[in-house]
Amino acid sequence: MPTPTHILGISAYYHDSAAALLRDGEVLAAAQQERFTRKKHDPDFPKEAIEYCLAEAGIGLKDLHSVVFYDKPLIKFERLLETYLSYAPHGFRSFVAAMPVWLKEKLYLKATLKRELAALPGFKMAGCKPAQLPPLLFAGHHQSHAASAFYFSPFDRAAVLCLDGVGEWATTTAWVGNGRELKPLWEIDFPHSLGLLYSAFTYFTGFRVNSGEYKLMGLAPYGRPVYENLIREKLIDLKDDGTFRLDMQYFNYCTGLTMTNDKFAALFGGPPRAAESPVTQREMDLAASIQKVTEDVVLRLARTLHKETGEENLCLAGGVALNCVANGRLVREGPFKNIWVQPAAGDAGGALGAASIVWHEYLGRERPAATGSDRMRGGYLGPHYGADEVRRQLDAAGAVYQELPDAELLSQLATILADEQVVGWVQGRMEFGPRALGGRSIIGDPRSAKMQSIMNLKIKYRESFRPFAPAVLADRVGDYFEHEGESPYMLIVAPVRENLRIPLTAEQEQLFGVEKLQLKRSTLPAITHVDYSARVQTVHEETNPRFHRLLTEFNAQTGCPVLVNTSFNVRGEPIVCTPADAYRCFLRTEMDYLVVENFLMAKADQPEPADKTDWRTEFALD
Repeated sequence: MPTPTHILGISAYYHDSAAALLRDGEVLAAAQQERFTRKKHDPDFPKEAIEYCLAEAGIGLKDLHSVVFYDKPLIKFERLLETYLSYAPHGFRSFVAAMPVWLKEKLYLKATLKRELAALPGFKMAGCKPAQLPPLLFAGHHQSHAASAFYFSPFDRAAVLCLDGVGEWATTTAWVGNGRELKPLWEIDFPHSLGLLYSAFTYFTGFRVNSGEYKLMGLAPYGRPVYENLIREKLIDLKDDGTFRLDMQYFNYCTGLTMTNDKFAALFGGPPRAAESPVTQREMDLAASIQKVTEDVVLRLARTLHKETGEENLCLAGGVALNCVANGRLVREGPFKNIWVQPAAGDAGGALGAASIVWHEYLGRERPAATGSDRMRGGYLGPHYGADEVRRQLDAAGAVYQELPDAELLSQLATILADEQVVGWVQGRMEFGPRALGGRSIIGDPRSAKMQSIMNLKIKYRESFRPFAPAVLADRVGDYFEHEGESPYMLIVAPVRENLRIPLTAEQEQLFGVEKLQLKRSTLPAITHVDYSARVQTVHEETNPRFHRLLTEFNAQTGCPVLVNTSFNVRGEPIVCTPADAYRCFLRTEMDYLVVENFLMAKADQPEPADKTDWRTEFALD
């Protein structure tokens, strides 16, 4: 048999660094660096993520065909210089702040990467020299996004739309994919960026850029889009075809160290909300307004791309593709027959896309014929821990546990969940991307009226307004949500079925903001947002058989094939990776039970933790 071709993709040095490994064009392993270092959105060289990928394949660095980076730093440096020259002398502070980092690390990135790769323990232990490193290649940022979307989709042909903050120059790009070919069509360049416009409102409403965008999206249904016209009149010149330009006099990201300036603040009636201060109706209305504008831009761009290409399939990537409310509208109102979103749509997924560019474009290898399912293995691409390793880590932590066979464990667990207990659930391979999909999840009963507030305030330690997602058996999704087909990656928001909703009284209809939070809106209140929507995950036996069996057992006991599914972490912390991570998080929160593979732990049985550090002060809140 011929020797397999292994290609390692890397994304790093901005946020969400990651590594991904392909074997003969198929993804073998992928993981974000944050899961290993426990530093949320860790931007550093993904040393541990690379070591995991190589170990999963049973190979060393010297066995790789090539290593490919997801960005072209010299072009990005050109953009930084040109931006400064365009605005000079304004922007001198941000230019001076950026230069030392660029000159030390990023401008000479090829040397930096080679040095880091040569320092990997496995490479040094094998007695290898830097000259034996595999070839180092570079792909374009948006090219990597587009490749991650198209090459891993279930389609032989598709239009591709990528939207994010900024790559080298591009902020929005359109592509068309056919077999192994991926051709660019057009782009919108910096500083005109839908991602940065959304991030400006993230910053202005008091959340952290590059992590708080989810919060802004979750906050939007509490508000009214009263600023929508003002945004359209003053901030964005939006054409019918979806192309746009921003009025840069209101933004500070080209010339300063913040996203918005005093003129932006004057436009919206006051300064930005201070972080951790109470969220007011203004922030809710701002969120509703920018969310509506964002959806409109995405819909217009998609219609234009459909008209230009005639394709029936659309693939999405880039940070804006994680806006699942906009994705839901695209599914329901857009012109494409089928839509597929890369589950690691942000920069982490760029590692995967970059590796696939080498396989399909550099090496000219063909894609296998589409089979109807995508090429992401359900997103379960991270580490898995066998029983011996789980037992070793739990014993080292002093955990008290029962080890049970699947049938007994899942039956007990369904009963525990039906009793409104909150369960940490760790099994199989860790998910790649920002969503927990039943590998590293916290789960609960969606029928419980108190489940949302319990999970938000006592377990996740996060804002009470943030919604939770339903995991539903794939063949039952239409019984509960106005959605047809698959949504395995929790990237599409759909309305809850009308027959499950609880109508509001005339008095309740008049409520605004957080007053809406306590209203029971459906027979599944824990996963129904204030606008009767839900971020749906369909669970498939083929990709996650054990989580599927748990849902099946819960349905058998309760008549409900749905569970609340949220990521296994607390605010400010990455999703857990190891059994030890999970046990530590379990002890420091008010979760009732923990399941790691076949090991069941009740909180009441556990010893007092020796380390009583407040979890909420250990991690920087985001």
